[in-house]
Amino acid sequence: MGDDKTLHPAFGPPIVWNIVTWPFGIPSSSSHALVGGLVGAGLARAGFSSIVWNGLLKTAGAIVMSPAIGFFLALLLVLIVSWLFVRQTPFGVDSTFRVLQFVSASLYSLGHGGNDAQKTMGIIAVLLFSEGYLGSEFYVPFWVVITCQAAIALGTLFGGWTIVHTMGSKITKLNPMQGFCAETGGATWLGIPVSTTHTITGAIIGVGSARPSRP
Repeated sequence: MGDDKTLHPAFGPPIVWNIVTWPFGIPSSSSHALVGGLVGAGLARAGFSSIVWNGLLKTAGAIVMSPAIGFFLALLLVLIVSWLFVRQTPFGVDSTFRVLQFVSASLYSLGHGGNDAQKTMGIIAVLLFSEGYLGSEFYVPFWVVITCQAAIALGTLFGGWTIVHTMGSKITKLNPMQGFCAETGGATWLGIPVSTTHTITGAIIGVGSARPSRP
């Protein structure tokens, strides 16, 4: 087991893809890139017998479902919120949802970490297990948990402002109420390595579609 280098190349494609898309502000999915890298590494080493089709098909289904779920949830939330605040002034609605966006952003951040950090922990733990560092029992070491949590927190804090600009203004213009609905609709807890990027993109399109069109 110590000489098995099967899964090491899994990190290469998603890292390169993230670096390429980052400066252009492209909201790509690192989740799906990482899954693709892992599958590609397994195929190159052991062929189709290395693929667990149940898990792969679940992930492939999530690629299609995640933006659609985000779209419909955000659209539904916009309709509910618009009905609840129909008698409020635009200034009052904006003031309320500027505060509530702290809650929705926190929910989305928890959903993001619950998906993105978890899958990275799993990949690192698999690499350690394949090299014999975890012994005969598979588990996720605590230092792997802390490292992944710290990395995703620092990346959220310091990186990706071109992507923030793309999501916030280049898909549709968002007011505080729409931002709240998009973030709440994009907060996913499905237990599948879904793309939070694709989910929030679908949610943003959903709130945009609820805005009346103008000639």
